[in-house]
Amino acid sequence: MVDQLKRILPLVKKPARYVGGEYNCIMKDKKDVDLRVAFCFPDTYEIGMSHLGLRILYGLINSMQGVWCERAFTPWIDMEEKMREANIPLYALESGDALSEFDVMAFTLQYEMCYTNVLNMLDMGGIPIRSDERKDLFPLVIAGGPCAYNPEPMTPFIDLFVLGEGEEIVTELMELCRTAKREKWDKPLFLTKAAGLEGIYVPSLYSVSYNADGTVSAVTPSGGAPKSVQKRIIQDFSNAYFPTEMIVPSTEVVHDRVMLELFRGCIRGCRFCQAGFTNRPVRMRQPELLVRQGVEACKSAGYEEISLTSLSTSDYKGLDALSDGLLDWCQQNSVSLSLPSLRADNFSVELMEKVQRVRKSGLTFAPEAGTQRLRDAINKNVLETDVLNACSIAFSGGWSTVKLYFMIGLPTETDEDILGIADLAEKVFLEWRRTCKSKSRGVKITVSVAGFVPKPMTPFQWEAQDTIAELTRKQELLRGAMRKNITLNWHDAQTTMLEGVFARGDRRLGAVIEQAFKSGCRLDSWGECFSLSKWLSAFEVCGLDPAFYVGRARKENEVLPWDHISTGVSRDYLYAERTRAYSTVTTPDCRHKCSQCGASKLIEGGVCDV
Repeated sequence: MVDQLKRILPLVKKPARYVGGEYNCIMKDKKDVDLRVAFCFPDTYEIGMSHLGLRILYGLINSMQGVWCERAFTPWIDMEEKMREANIPLYALESGDALSEFDVMAFTLQYEMCYTNVLNMLDMGGIPIRSDERKDLFPLVIAGGPCAYNPEPMTPFIDLFVLGEGEEIVTELMELCRTAKREKWDKPLFLTKAAGLEGIYVPSLYSVSYNADGTVSAVTPSGGAPKSVQKRIIQDFSNAYFPTEMIVPSTEVVHDRVMLELFRGCIRGCRFCQAGFTNRPVRMRQPELLVRQGVEACKSAGYEEISLTSLSTSDYKGLDALSDGLLDWCQQNSVSLSLPSLRADNFSVELMEKVQRVRKSGLTFAPEAGTQRLRDAINKNVLETDVLNACSIAFSGGWSTVKLYFMIGLPTETDEDILGIADLAEKVFLEWRRTCKSKSRGVKITVSVAGFVPKPMTPFQWEAQDTIAELTRKQELLRGAMRKNITLNWHDAQTTMLEGVFARGDRRLGAVIEQAFKSGCRLDSWGECFSLSKWLSAFEVCGLDPAFYVGRARKENEVLPWDHISTGVSRDYLYAERTRAYSTVTTPDCRHKCSQCGASKLIEGGVCDV
């Protein structure tokens, strides 16, 4: 295979994606290994190598004696074509072995539009794509990630799902695999044992029935599987595994830097945000620990940037101590410090001065909606004055690049709210003219607009989604109102529609995903590869209508396809938040008042670290 690759690689774009051998990648002797795991990221190398979760689980699994975790990514179209022509199976980067030689295929599901990539990777690796076609225990195909909170569309292909945080449950699952391999368990026995672990969902142990109108009637467990599968969380987050010896990518990736995870969870309650609800309760790492991890990771990999990551970085209670502790070392070693996920309502001069001490990067704020009424409805809890004040501080401090993120298609939205986005962007531009000391460099204001997708486990999981035509109309309305010297980007409405279908879909959609894959769909999150016509044809072949999944509001008492999955946040709480949205009533953040969502019950002692 090595000789064949040498002939192929000069013919494809970015051949460094496919060669492995990066600094700090982990090599083991096969004689010392009794379980081999392929961590499969269903997107390209530069996307996957930017993902912190991959780095954490790769290092964690490899810290286990007798287990070797390697990496595999989705090849670009040109590489896939050459590999299929030469009969080269998809392989892991460390050993170059085909995926079929591994015991466990572990997929992370970060985005619904990567589902066909999962099937393609299995197929290219020489592994049957459907779970019921894989009669033996190994290779075992597992999956986790945010999309696993509604696993149903992918259940025909995945043997088991890991729900929630993986640092503990993954090692427990790997040890169970080793026991099963040593004692020669069959697949049904292993899956029954795995279903007894908290955080593991085995779809073959659940049957789904449907009403005459196509809605779900019931999800019924069997074989001792729990009625409700509770996500797994890390109780002691400060002592959770974090890799300080990170792989240095062999080619440019999207986020090529050290990423320090300050805390899990979010004190805010934005009603559209799945991550904000599924990652509760809030747990934080200590500043001293983060300083040590950041410095060690930079020294190990030679990175020149540390990014402080979380769902809302500026809500971290120890931010001053952390940034002060890092900046002394960063300045001496020309390492920059970046703070994404900033809130406009707590951005300050002091914070700005810390961010720019080594080098300036662009600032990003997310007002999400163009009017205060709609921001209140979605519980953003940010005022227009907050946004303008934050931009004023930035412009006064010498920043000339600001990005603003919004959504369109939100519940209760009107055209006035759409036009409000253009109006707020205009006010930001005028704020630059008013406060900027030197206008010679100009200003770059970028407005990015995503289409709203009602996500499971959120207060808006019951909502109807705008049609492609309506989203397109709103995009055109906004484009016509936007000032010419402000850059406007928007997410494709067709892709948004399909994302909504699979975000809230049921088990029957597996047939659509398989049909779309067989018709050539893959890399659907990339505009140059996406084909709506192929997807619509797949729906037609399978006798399903995408409008059933995105075009209607769910009833309060409707059984949702994911109701047997629990994040700890109660369904009643989510519906009460939906009701408050329609009354334009806000809910205070967790630091001001506990809203009794239910997530604190997952923590020993029942108190969130807010």
